[in-house]
Amino acid sequence: MNTLAKFAIPGILFLLTLAFGVWLSLSGKPYNGILFNIHKLIALGAVVVTVIQLYQLLKGTQIQVSPIILFIVAGLCVVALFFSGAMMSAGKLDYQVMLTIHRIALILITIVMAVTVYVLTGRKL
Repeated sequence: MNTLAKFAIPGILFLLTLAFGVWLSLSGKPYNGILFNIHKLIALGAVVVTVIQLYQLLKGTQIQVSPIILFIVAGLCVVALFFSGAMMSAGKLDYQVMLTIHRIALILITIVMAVTVYVLTGRKL
């Protein structure tokens, strides 16, 4: 299976997470519990499947600096997404600030993962 095909399932899960996130946002506050939990579970599944695919892809290969840096940035984005999402749902911090962080982290992780797949398919930065 080629590298791009290995990221089909994580990509689909990412799109489902995005779709449920938009739906959740459009449904307004207080958040619909079912939609919120589906969104969280799909997001967690996307992270787990992506990490497994990346591990399988990198197992037995020479360590390169650029993918490692990209993984670190992606990991920080995931933490920011989970944290800001939790804070928005709990109403603990300013909602608009958390929403802005959530949106920026989403855009950044999309770019970082696209660049990561590009690098891992044999291209160089």
